[in-house]
Amino acid sequence: MFLNRKSELIAPEQALPGRSERNFPLSDKHVVLGTPVVTDLDSGVVPDGYEVAFLGLGCFWGAEEIYWQKDGVWSTSVGYAGGTTPHPSYEEVCSGRTNHTEAVRIVFDPTVVSYADLLKTFFEVHDPTQGMRQGNDVGTQYRSAIYYTTPEQEQTARELTKIYGDELKRRRLGDITTEIRPASETPYYYAEELHQQYLAKNPFGYRCHANTGVRFPTTA
Repeated sequence: MFLNRKSELIAPEQALPGRSERNFPLSDKHVVLGTPVVTDLDSGVVPDGYEVAFLGLGCFWGAEEIYWQKDGVWSTSVGYAGGTTPHPSYEEVCSGRTNHTEAVRIVFDPTVVSYADLLKTFFEVHDPTQGMRQGNDVGTQYRSAIYYTTPEQEQTARELTKIYGDELKRRRLGDITTEIRPASETPYYYAEELHQQYLAKNPFGYRCHANTGVRFPTTA
């Protein structure tokens, strides 16, 4: 994770070709939550009324661990979003030649945890001002990103980005660099099985999210 020094997005025509479909199996059940990992909101597997969020906030191992612990989160997975190469491998993403960022996919019950609550956590557990990096992890795959799935999610994302951005400027901590795009523009590709719920399988594994964000008592 510390070897990637690719810090600029490349032109789409320069991206690796990828592949037409996922070429590895994934477990049926979430190691922690016991719910399906690979889900489609229209499949009948996910309860009616649930929503999905896609967030990039540095290394996806720690990001997923944070979100699977939140009340109202039904399932999580990690993968690659925001890029060009279809069905990339982890090694390809690390090369800086796919334009993806590491992302966590969150399926949640909005009657228990709101999208705004998920974004408050997002802004408070990572540093959204660092551009193509997160702490010691440097590269396009570590950029901060929000990929919204509904107009309401977009509105919430932009409103909270402004609130947190204004506070960061007031504290002279830099400008927010978080990428905000519709999820429909950027397919999400599941990461390999070894990365799914990695910190449940490897509890002493690498974490980068402790005390890296900024707390905002007025928005808690």
